[in-house]
Amino acid sequence: MANDPKFASLTIRALRGMPVEVPLNFVLGTSAVAIRKAPLLLVDLETEEGVTGRTYLFCYLPAAARAIISLLEEVERIVKGETVAPAELWKKLARRFTLIGVQGVVRMAMSAFDAASWDALAIAANKPLANFIGATPRDIPTYNSCGLGLKDDLGALADEAEKLLAGGFRAVKLRLGYPTVQEDIAAVHAVRKRIGDDIALMVDYNQMLALADALVRGRALDAENIYWLEEPIRHDDYAGAAKLARELKVPIQIGENFSLPAAMATAVEQSAADFVMPDLERIGGVTGWRDAADIAHSHKLKMSSHLFPEVSVHLLAATPTCHFLEYVDWANVLLEEPLVVANGHAQISGRPGNGMTWDKKAVERYRMH
Repeated sequence: MANDPKFASLTIRALRGMPVEVPLNFVLGTSAVAIRKAPLLLVDLETEEGVTGRTYLFCYLPAAARAIISLLEEVERIVKGETVAPAELWKKLARRFTLIGVQGVVRMAMSAFDAASWDALAIAANKPLANFIGATPRDIPTYNSCGLGLKDDLGALADEAEKLLAGGFRAVKLRLGYPTVQEDIAAVHAVRKRIGDDIALMVDYNQMLALADALVRGRALDAENIYWLEEPIRHDDYAGAAKLARELKVPIQIGENFSLPAAMATAVEQSAADFVMPDLERIGGVTGWRDAADIAHSHKLKMSSHLFPEVSVHLLAATPTCHFLEYVDWANVLLEEPLVVANGHAQISGRPGNGMTWDKKAVERYRMH
């Protein structure tokens, strides 16, 4: 991407994490688990100059939030008193964590620190994050991913699809992975009949299929006007994903599990996907995202986001091959001013940084004890 912007001189004072658990408006049933609450970790980077950078993580399990808090305490010990400089501090932390590896919750803690650092720098510059990293803020095409998990009742599934289009969304994501391909196709038909042919319908298997089964189900989906087929097999089976991309008509989407840009580079080199969608907490925060955007650009791959729409909307504005923002409303109740989506596009506010400010009463209400 473009050269780094000019940084204000900010000195790190503290790094804090607050675990919360937010009930979802739609139960999100996947082939692996049904998610009813989102365990989130709100992260604040405080500086001596009075600027606070913010971000949050999706922890998947409440226990992971507690583990990441401990790691954030270690990150704070390493960087306290340093000048906020995301790329340089990422390298310093990576050296510190070499022996246990920059993976899993370590990577998540480092990504949160990085994203909060960029927020603080943009706030100090009095610019929205998109502007600060060299983009012109613009509305970003968005699909609704708040619901459409697996359901036994296809009528209820169709009803939910209709609800997810409220507010002008023109694209939704449907989780698949029923016991048989016939049940998968029946779910697609129920949703498509309700939403019509003009709405983009993405489908996601959450890695549940073996390659042979993915080929069978993918060929069945080829005739169903599916916008993309997401993570049908193990996320790191790049050879298998490349075979699917070669043999199926429906585009293959992967990327939420890319662990840092190096993993994305490996996948792309193996032609493992038609589209990519990195995740802020796995790709390495804003610093990792910018490297990932360069990879996508050099290979002419359209790039979407996974979760964290409040930050990702800024990053997609600066992504040359910007595709879709994945929208979830999980953090809305915690924010003084949630992200606005209108006519199927997310809008970047004029607020400095990523625009997030915690609603203190809501944070206390949903705080994990």
